[in-house]
Amino acid sequence: MSQTVPLIVRLLASSVSVANRAGKIVRDVMSKGELGIVEKGKDDYQTEADRSAQRCIIASLSAQYPQVNIIGEEDGNESQPSGEFLVLDSDSEILALECPKSLLGVKEEDIVVWVDPLDGTSEYTQGALMLKRDPWERWKMYLTHPFISIKWYLSLLQSNYGFLEHVTVLIGISVNEKPVAGVIHQPYYKTIVGSEKKLGRTIWGLKDVGVGGFTIAPPPDSLIITTTRSHSNPLVENALQVMKAAQVLRVGGAGYKVLQLLEGKASIYVFASPGCKKWDTCAPEAILSAAGGKLTDILGNFYKYGASESKPNKTGVLAAVNSDLHNYAVNRIPQELKDKLAN
Repeated sequence: MSQTVPLIVRLLASSVSVANRAGKIVRDVMSKGELGIVEKGKDDYQTEADRSAQRCIIASLSAQYPQVNIIGEEDGNESQPSGEFLVLDSDSEILALECPKSLLGVKEEDIVVWVDPLDGTSEYTQGALMLKRDPWERWKMYLTHPFISIKWYLSLLQSNYGFLEHVTVLIGISVNEKPVAGVIHQPYYKTIVGSEKKLGRTIWGLKDVGVGGFTIAPPPDSLIITTTRSHSNPLVENALQVMKAAQVLRVGGAGYKVLQLLEGKASIYVFASPGCKKWDTCAPEAILSAAGGKLTDILGNFYKYGASESKPNKTGVLAAVNSDLHNYAVNRIPQELKDKLAN
């Protein structure tokens, strides 16, 4: 029956189911206590959760959509997962959606899927340390990862929360270089269903249809900016200062920052740095756009998400819940700052 559903709707339905499974993998890896951290570069870490979740996502989607180009964050991660990681079912709620007319004729070859299996790896590893309630256990865990700075570790101990709500699984779907659908899954989002505590929440968006999995909230009355908590530099700080915001929220993960916009906790997302990649922003841009928002670079230009595009978002990220706030933000950025970032 699902084969009669248009391709984009089927792919989104599959992505929702796969993201749910990837979120469970992320939690399972942490519960076992062996994160398998690898340092890919300066302040750039990978865990077993990143690797396993990506294997699950890519293998599951490739098995159902063999001609779709899938690009994941973690290189060298093509080995097939075990059967328990292979997800072939689809979300029934998504399958019931009406496909936009503009997407009815899309073929698999037109699609590029961008995957970040664990957006917010820094927050994930910090969360793992916080779950070690015994201070000696925390210290032993720190010692097994000597590339993590002592400053980072000590700052973590001052926190009462391990930032796990910042962690997301991102699956973005682009057609002819434009993001049209996306999934953001929060493995550690807590809800109470009846008397039972439930972990995990999945948010989705589809062009010309809307968003699901949560309720959109209006922006706050005062101007609140959300930005990076761990990758700041002078350009980033200058861009924040010119916004004249009442408050600046520093959080982890591009997916979580866009969720702050959608849930009315922030007005604008500003990141004047080339630190983000296409897999960080494809899903969030698709969902934000489906909700009436806008995500571009600092210059106000849209990114392209074709398979041959450069992976880094070299001219930063600027996002807002509506066009008016986005225009305000673009106009506040001085041309000198834009030129520095562009060069």
